[in-house]
Amino acid sequence: MSEAPTTARAQILNGIRRSLRRGEITGEQREAVEERLARPPLGPTVARAQLAQPEKVALFCQWAEANNATVARVAASDVAAEVVSYLARNNLPARAAMAPSPQLADYDWDGQKMLSLRRGRGEAADQVSITGAFAGIAETGTLVMASGPEHPVTLNLLPDTHIVVVRESDIVSGYEDVWTRLRQRYGKDRMPRTINTLTGPSRTGDIEQAMELGAHGPRRMHIVVVPT
Repeated sequence: MSEAPTTARAQILNGIRRSLRRGEITGEQREAVEERLARPPLGPTVARAQLAQPEKVALFCQWAEANNATVARVAASDVAAEVVSYLARNNLPARAAMAPSPQLADYDWDGQKMLSLRRGRGEAADQVSITGAFAGIAETGTLVMASGPEHPVTLNLLPDTHIVVVRESDIVSGYEDVWTRLRQRYGKDRMPRTINTLTGPSRTGDIEQAMELGAHGPRRMHIVVVPT
């Protein structure tokens, strides 16, 4: 057994070792573990999402709508106008909390004089949030959010309406593609603290088997898909 742990991580690992009645693994067993971590095996893939990119984007939109999200496909120059139009169509206030992300910075927000934006984390009083997405998953219409200073997790959960801007180039076939992209983007030991996967607005059927939207998060999700 190694010396007394000096960090929380070491305390946890040494507690696991004690429960297993062994010390640190060495030799071939350690090499096998390190090889698996360096080259993780891929899980199952879904055949329906193994498509060319245009068809992959269309499949993502189809499944997102099937899961109670609304979808608009617009040019990059029309993103801000689409957000304002969506708010007006749904009788929502023209103000929102927006992620302070470079991914959203190039859209013409200043050209929408009626839209009031506050950049930062979500707060209890926010009715609408606007974020980007790390990826979209074609096989299920799921959005993937990576937490960080540029994307506070509270924007995914607190407001009643969540507007998400996703680039076509960030739509992938399946979940395994997301983990590969995460490893490539962030690198070993530098993963985001939180990864949220969002499939349509929040909903539950726990109460009398009746579907209820907005149970644990936004009751509306609007996805704006832009070409890249």
